[in-house]
Amino acid sequence: MAPDKYRTPPQAPPTFVGTKTSIVDDAKALCESTRSLFDKLVAEVPAEKSTFSSVLTPMIEDEDQSQLSGRILGFYQYVSADEDLRNASTEATKLMDDFDIECNMREDVFQLVDAAYAGQKTNEPRLEPERVRLLEKQRKGYIRNGLGLPKGPQRDRFKEIKKSLSQITIQFQKALNEENGGLWFTKEELDGVPADVIDGLEKGEGENAGKVKLSFKYPDLFPTLKFAKNPDTRKKVFIANENKCNQNVPLFKEAILLRDEAARLLGYPNHAAFRIEDKMAKTTDTVNTFLSDLRTRLGPGGVKEREMLYALKKKDEESRGLQPDGNYYLWDHRFYDRMIIEQEYSIDENQIAEYFPLQNTIKGMLNIFEELFGLVFVELGSDDRQKLSPTGKAEDIAWHEDVIIFSVWDDASEGDGFVGYLYLDLHPRQGKYGHAANFSLQPGFLKPDGTRRYPATALVCNFSKPTASKPSLLKHDEVVTLFHELGHGIHDLAGRTITSRFHGTSTVRDFVEAPSQMLENWCWTPSQLKSLSSHYQTGNSIPDELIEKLISTKHVNDALFNLRQLHFGIFDMTVHSPKSHAELERLDVSGLYNQLRSEIAGLSGPEALGEPSTWGNGQATFGHLIGGYDAGYYGYLSSQVYSTDMFYSVFKGNPMNGKEGRRYRHTVLERGGSQDEMLTLEQFLGRKPSSDAFYADMGLTASA
Repeated sequence: MAPDKYRTPPQAPPTFVGTKTSIVDDAKALCESTRSLFDKLVAEVPAEKSTFSSVLTPMIEDEDQSQLSGRILGFYQYVSADEDLRNASTEATKLMDDFDIECNMREDVFQLVDAAYAGQKTNEPRLEPERVRLLEKQRKGYIRNGLGLPKGPQRDRFKEIKKSLSQITIQFQKALNEENGGLWFTKEELDGVPADVIDGLEKGEGENAGKVKLSFKYPDLFPTLKFAKNPDTRKKVFIANENKCNQNVPLFKEAILLRDEAARLLGYPNHAAFRIEDKMAKTTDTVNTFLSDLRTRLGPGGVKEREMLYALKKKDEESRGLQPDGNYYLWDHRFYDRMIIEQEYSIDENQIAEYFPLQNTIKGMLNIFEELFGLVFVELGSDDRQKLSPTGKAEDIAWHEDVIIFSVWDDASEGDGFVGYLYLDLHPRQGKYGHAANFSLQPGFLKPDGTRRYPATALVCNFSKPTASKPSLLKHDEVVTLFHELGHGIHDLAGRTITSRFHGTSTVRDFVEAPSQMLENWCWTPSQLKSLSSHYQTGNSIPDELIEKLISTKHVNDALFNLRQLHFGIFDMTVHSPKSHAELERLDVSGLYNQLRSEIAGLSGPEALGEPSTWGNGQATFGHLIGGYDAGYYGYLSSQVYSTDMFYSVFKGNPMNGKEGRRYRHTVLERGGSQDEMLTLEQFLGRKPSSDAFYADMGLTASA
């Protein structure tokens, strides 16, 4: 029971009472309100009188307010159980995105912002650094959105491209969210797959009588690829999963062509150069050198791991009377990766999962964040929800009955203040976003009266549901995923910026993963694994010898894992930096995706069996490159340079050092994107970041 001082938040939580009509109407009203403000500014403020306070301040206040409802209007499409609401949310997102494009290309508003920028450079009173940063980014944003182009056909075409890309993004993600395919198998074909997975599968009738339907959702897909003994079953599942969203294939090709055309219109050599200019890396050369260097260093380890895994496969298949054909296939990897850990390290991932029941693990994680960052998490029961709900109805402050809600506070050492709301939506359902992600529902910011608006943030995950006999149990890699996404949530909650623009995780893409990646290290620390664990039957902590074995597997087949990440990163850079537009038009995207995977990771695909390289369309199942990580996937790897440096330099000796945890909270998390991210890192580390810890952690030399 939380102390009374933590019982009544000073700000009500948001409501989720949208209807298929209200969601679209509210989106239209938001757009109309902003349009009216912009028209008013243009009508009333002459360019020579334009200042930050007369133009930017009202624009920022409008943006802050719009974000409070706008993000939620777009959120329903990822989580609502009602298809009508998901469709309305998709329509609302399209309306708001199209309107954003209109706003970002308003010449009349740009002239006011440009004049305010010029005035700030000369005679206007000096602004706080965050406001200066916003002014600079706002001005540059107009130029990057086509206002540097002459009025006429070029600018009109640019606007057309932006609107088409917005539509493609929405369609692409909707196809992934709504994907409901699967394959029917007999129980024999699924020999080896854990019984609790099979028991949860849909049972067949009619022509599928006696079979079960395996979906492509993670709780079905991964255990099958890890445990199904029949290689034909694994092959069928792997190939079908790569082809589950083939309607996205032409959308992906169209997106990369449109991006390339837009970048060239703006005078950039390609889309990657356009995107990376504003990130920490700054240039495509920096990114390509980093990826190439890492590939060179990881290559020998990848060969060694592959040879070891193939030897295990050969031995296994011969023992079962099968004839090995000399190939180590894509659909072999999860199976033999799991087997080598079981055999060489005596680790059974299902045994370890028994120590990490979901609800208990969440409590343990929140305890770590409480101790480290000076926070307090208070779960809201139905009575609390009813009291806090603006409608008086407990169910109106969540979008689904499964959702868990916490009010979050500073502890006494941090002043007992309110921090925000945290939502957890943990299990799969039809139409729901299929991966694990953090969604910022409402940002924090300073209101015009100087008081603070507090954030609301949601973790959307897809962990297996509890059954009649067992709670939901987390594999260790799922514990890491949960900690990672909670890390994004804490970044969001800890934000203390003036504006919503820079709040929380609103940083450059090649930094945003670093805070969460750093926190993953706690899942590999003996003391923290002990404190997180509680056997679902006995309540016992995980034994020390099991922890020791688990930690010894941290870097098993690490080279192959990182080569897979490199495949995504190099594919991303390749499709976004063609030598010419004509070259991109000719590009066989699926062939390139599969060819690069084979070359970089060295695992055989169906090509080794005589199939063409277009056998699968993995890029069509991969939302990142359409959803904001375009020419940015390298950031998952490059941000590990920063995250590993921070952990080794500050926390490795004592991960639960509350003094350093609070310094991290206030120096890194609190600032969001309100200052240059490199400056944030240098202030926290006391020096420029180094890649030494990154390479040392992977067992690679610090210099090539």
